[in-house]
Amino acid sequence: MSAPPRLQGLLAPVVTPFQPDMLPDADRFARHCQWLLDSGCAGLAIFGTNSEANSLSATEKIELMGKLVADGIPGARLMPGTGACSVPEASQLTAAAVKHGAAGVLMLPPFFYKGVPDEGLFRYYSQVIENVGDSALRVYLYHIPPVSQVPISLPLIERLIKAYPDTVVGLKDSSGDWNYSKSVIDAFASTGFDVFPASETLLLRGLRAGGKGCITATGNINPGPISQLYANWQGPDAEALQQKVTQTRELVQKYPMIPALKAVISYFMQDPAWRAVRPPLVEMPGEQEAELIGKLEELGFDMPGVR
Repeated sequence: MSAPPRLQGLLAPVVTPFQPDMLPDADRFARHCQWLLDSGCAGLAIFGTNSEANSLSATEKIELMGKLVADGIPGARLMPGTGACSVPEASQLTAAAVKHGAAGVLMLPPFFYKGVPDEGLFRYYSQVIENVGDSALRVYLYHIPPVSQVPISLPLIERLIKAYPDTVVGLKDSSGDWNYSKSVIDAFASTGFDVFPASETLLLRGLRAGGKGCITATGNINPGPISQLYANWQGPDAEALQQKVTQTRELVQKYPMIPALKAVISYFMQDPAWRAVRPPLVEMPGEQEAELIGKLEELGFDMPGVR
């Protein structure tokens, strides 16, 4: 099997809906994924941080992947998160993603043990790649040190690219540190290594530096304007488009992100079931939700076509 074309532009780390029994709601999940694609997302980074991925079992993730593909979501539009603390689980998830024709996988480092050397991280990624053993596999490293406390260094990236030049092809940077994003772009973009900042607030700056788009939480609720910025980043309105999406992002990120995203989706879909989160997270308090929705409506925010 050959690898699908690489994804560029806006990718959404799709939030995961739950049923009253707290099992994943596969039907709502598929409908939201389709709306995101219809609204301008180039791809779907399912099982990312904002998907509550580490509150889902490997079995649940594999079943949800299969459901999406069965419902007509192209595998080539998927970039599932497949990183895990253990090599066997990461290998299992990664192999399932390749089987479904995913454009790539977004792979966290093993995040339980802290202070591990680059040698250990290299062995982890190497063993997963070798276990999957498929030339169609494309790995995007997931750098999120504020959460994982396990950073991905430039020497590690360089070593992985040299060892697996056709497999290790990009990185999502959730550090919030533009200097890190820029250093990775400067060091590796010329080799074909794709860098995605994790916030649309950096989208225009990233594209101008040589990045390939963004993988952003608020892509779940604001895909149209963000994808419009990507499509017109070289145009005369780029700065104004950037300011508009930045305004929305900066408002939403003042609140706990995952409950806030679900509250917004719930409101605009008129579907209270969307508010549910898995423990240890809790739903957004009603007064916070009302405040956020009110401020969004003051900005003229909407989710067209979501109902």
